[in-house]
Amino acid sequence: MTIDELARETGMTVRNIRAHQSRGLLPPPEVRARTGYYGDEHVARLRLIQELQGNGYNLAAIKDLVDRSGGSAEQILGFTQTLLAPHDAEQPEVVDLAELEQRFGAPADAKLLAKAERLGLVAPLGGGRYEVPSPTVLRAGEAVLALGVPLDRALDIVERLTKNADRVSETFVRLFFEQVWKPFDEAGRPEAEWAEVRATLEGLRPLLSDAYGAILQQRTARGVERAFGQALERHAKR
Repeated sequence: MTIDELARETGMTVRNIRAHQSRGLLPPPEVRARTGYYGDEHVARLRLIQELQGNGYNLAAIKDLVDRSGGSAEQILGFTQTLLAPHDAEQPEVVDLAELEQRFGAPADAKLLAKAERLGLVAPLGGGRYEVPSPTVLRAGEAVLALGVPLDRALDIVERLTKNADRVSETFVRLFFEQVWKPFDEAGRPEAEWAEVRATLEGLRPLLSDAYGAILQQRTARGVERAFGQALERHAKR
């Protein structure tokens, strides 16, 4: 395809395509009769750039990844999508401030609302509208509020859960990088092994979730049993 056709295919301007090419982010086209022609690899490379830019990567970091990857753009794009994809297909919701107040069971408090934003429970969209990235988490918060727990206390609980989740995720990331990515990287990122690394990542993510869920259930059951036993002992001593 010509550069104009490539631009239409990827939704990118011709100017940006030329700029990426001048930076070394895009391989040169095949020139025939003084016209450059682009193929599927160029499309995949541009989509990779768009994907990474959309996730906050600057062009220098993207170029470093591309230069050191050793694989085709399609393989890197597939791996990147697996790496950055959410664990499940939960769709965010959009609510207005009135609905948020109703679900929180209290008028909007600027300080608590700011804390909810910092914890990632809601994200302001402007015009009094908010995105709820994880409706499941918000519904869990509503259930806690329905038990009579004050909103500030409920947000404290979410904050502690978030910190614990960060530690668990760090364990997962360390496992993947030390046991999978590091040997692959030290071997020069062989093109033939990209698919295997991606499959390993896909398999580890649900395994981590399942294992952590099972351990959490076990530990919670033991904690409840211990706390209940202590309560009975205190009652018996009265």
